[in-house]
Amino acid sequence: MSDISLIKKLDLDTYIETFQKFLARAKDIPIQGDINIHYRYIKELSNVDFTPPKESRALEVELNRLKKQALLSLEDIFEFVKIIRYFRYLRTLTLPHLLREWMEAIVVPDEIMSIIASFDDEGRIDSSRDSELLEIDALLKNNKIAIRESLKRIVNQKRLQEFLVDSQIHYVNDEETILVRGGFSGVIKASVIARSGAGYFYVLPQTLSDLKDKEADLLSKKEVILLRYAREFSATFTKHESFLKFINREFDRFDNYQARVFFAKAKDYEFVLPQKDDTICLESFKHPALSDPKPVSINFDKKIMLITGVNAGGKTMLLKSILSSVYMSKYLLPFACDVSKTKIGHFSALDAIIDDPQSVKNDISTFAGRMSEFAELFKQKDMIVGVDEVELGTDSDEAASLFRVILESLSSRNIKFIITTHHKRLAALMASSREVELVAALYDEKRREPTYTFLQGSIGKSYAFETAKRYGIPKHIVAKAIEVHGEDKERLGELIERSSTLELQMREKLEALKQSKERYEKKSNNLEILAEQMMHEQKEEISKMEKIYSDALAKVQDALKVQESKEGRRALNEAHKIKQKAQRAPKETKQEPLNVGDSIKYRSYRGEILSMQSSSATILVEGMKMSVPLSELKRSKLPKIEQNRANDIKKSKVSVDKNSASISIKLIGMFGDEAIDKLDRAISDALVNGISEMQVIHGGGKGILAKLVKEYLLGHPKIKHFYKMQGNLGVTIVEL
Repeated sequence: MSDISLIKKLDLDTYIETFQKFLARAKDIPIQGDINIHYRYIKELSNVDFTPPKESRALEVELNRLKKQALLSLEDIFEFVKIIRYFRYLRTLTLPHLLREWMEAIVVPDEIMSIIASFDDEGRIDSSRDSELLEIDALLKNNKIAIRESLKRIVNQKRLQEFLVDSQIHYVNDEETILVRGGFSGVIKASVIARSGAGYFYVLPQTLSDLKDKEADLLSKKEVILLRYAREFSATFTKHESFLKFINREFDRFDNYQARVFFAKAKDYEFVLPQKDDTICLESFKHPALSDPKPVSINFDKKIMLITGVNAGGKTMLLKSILSSVYMSKYLLPFACDVSKTKIGHFSALDAIIDDPQSVKNDISTFAGRMSEFAELFKQKDMIVGVDEVELGTDSDEAASLFRVILESLSSRNIKFIITTHHKRLAALMASSREVELVAALYDEKRREPTYTFLQGSIGKSYAFETAKRYGIPKHIVAKAIEVHGEDKERLGELIERSSTLELQMREKLEALKQSKERYEKKSNNLEILAEQMMHEQKEEISKMEKIYSDALAKVQDALKVQESKEGRRALNEAHKIKQKAQRAPKETKQEPLNVGDSIKYRSYRGEILSMQSSSATILVEGMKMSVPLSELKRSKLPKIEQNRANDIKKSKVSVDKNSASISIKLIGMFGDEAIDKLDRAISDALVNGISEMQVIHGGGKGILAKLVKEYLLGHPKIKHFYKMQGNLGVTIVEL
């Protein structure tokens, strides 16, 4: 559909004509390029106090002639001069960032600047820059004075008085003349220049012929000089044709901006930049074709809007308002709305199926025409379409079924629809779809007239009988029609409306429940994350305390090296027992009690509970049994780990070999905490006995025990260095 046709269908023709009066020269409505960048320039320009450009001509023809090295007239050349001078004027203003950078990027060649300086404000060559031209202009001026003086003398001659219509000097085709009655030839010799509407004659006395000849000669000399200027300027313009093409394009761009800015200020309109999605939310929108409209506020975030309700209640105007807002936003044309709450999506194209497509000439019916228009839509995508009286021209029940399928199919091509209809059958069929927005045009039952307002989420009555009475149909005729229509059909219509409304309400309640569930799950997840953070902080505090303990223990061990004491060894062993008791102390937890067989999470590992004691539990983690405090276990949401417990359970066995140089400790098969406890005591013994190196045999396997050993050694203050034995990764060498 052409823009002109769409503009007329949406009743925007007067609006567009008014906007175009703000343009310096006629052009297409769309602005080529990135709409987001255009919007930023327009918003900046809205805050600048400036004078709009004067009316000018389109220069595409002149630019094409310059390509062929043609001669331009001085009038044509001055049109370019006006554009360049306007940009020079803009550079003198205090401009915001974007506009300032734009103006500074326009650099006018020096040769063209020289041409610009050659013209005065009226488009004439400035004679003060050319002595020959200055002399000719002076002679022409004096000659003009001489002609006027001669005419005054002639007018004052007594013999001519009876033939004079008035004593004024009249200019006809830039010629000085006097106005006389018929019969003047017997009194004065003169040439008739023209006749007046009353039958009088504008004449030029022959006594002025010498002065007129002199004037013609001077004008001829001046034309030769001006022609020379035109040739010189045209040659320079041909040389800089690419710059002139550029400046002409930039002027069109700026003209588009300034026209929108002054149009918006004159009408108190707002600009709405299209968003990336296809949601339309209008707040206090006023269609520009209406003189005193009721503001429209509507939200349209689904695929199809189905507008039903009272006749002459504004259904079609609502359709046109939504499409008009999209059209104006798409081309950055301002309109009346609450801009802070209005949001309009982006669409590649718009269409309006509003008029009756019936054509006698083309032998096409109303319904056939509608089908032809819908068939074209199957070739489109990413657009918005308005359809007025969708079931026009055929049986409403059949059309309802047909249009439901057509609309659902076209919606899958990302085509958004605004539909008006009087028939409840289509509304009832489509009300169950989550992608359909129902809108009812409201009717004032007491005042018996439309309110021109709308209610979303409802099906409206047509109020055909009430509308007929309001527009003058006799009451007895309407009463008879109601009788023929029958109460059963009226009740059926009401049931359809009620059923659709209830279904819509149920859908809204389900949506609300879903959102409530999502909020609950989100809060639950947040609490779980918070519990993990608190657990992590608690572990960090425990680690700090253990480090303090280790430091204190190291000092005791150093003292024992100086003097062996049974009392000191006893205190050291007692400290070990206190540490174990502190590690196994129960911690408060709010989680549900754990049971044997539950899947759990221990630190970064996941496993299963094998057995439980009062404050600890034996767990199976990746084939290894570990005895850990219950407070450090957390229920896992992952399924239970199926393992062959019989193969994984191994007997704990520790053997410590000592000699004067080193200690070898075997941890294979032990629980994690048991292994670390044995390792800690072995290191203490080694330090007491002055042993500088020891071997820790933890085995390879899945690396869990090796990881626990590594973590412990990294935090021990008396470990100088440790590393895996070369050739046997199941043994770690520790240097004390």
